[in-house]
Amino acid sequence: MSEVGKFLILLGVVLFTLGFIMVFYEKLPFGLGRLPGDILIKRDGYSFYFPLATSLVLSVVLSLLFTLFALLLRR
Repeated sequence: MSEVGKFLILLGVVLFTLGFIMVFYEKLPFGLGRLPGDILIKRDGYSFYFPLATSLVLSVVLSLLFTLFALLLRR
C-alpha cells in the first residue's frame, strides 16, 4: 500500500508543477515555443508553425524526469 501512496504523492507534485507553469508561463524567463530551431513560415493568409526545438527540449526533460521518478519508486 505504501507504493500507491508514494505514486499519489509524486503525481500530486507533478500536477502542481504543471499547473504552476501553466499559470505563470508568460512570466517565466525561458521562452519555450520561441526557440531558434522552431519552424515558422508566414505567407499571405497562411502561417505554419512547428515547434521542433521546443519538442526536443521537452522530450529530453520529460524523459529525465520520468526516469528519475521510476528510480525513486523502485526504492
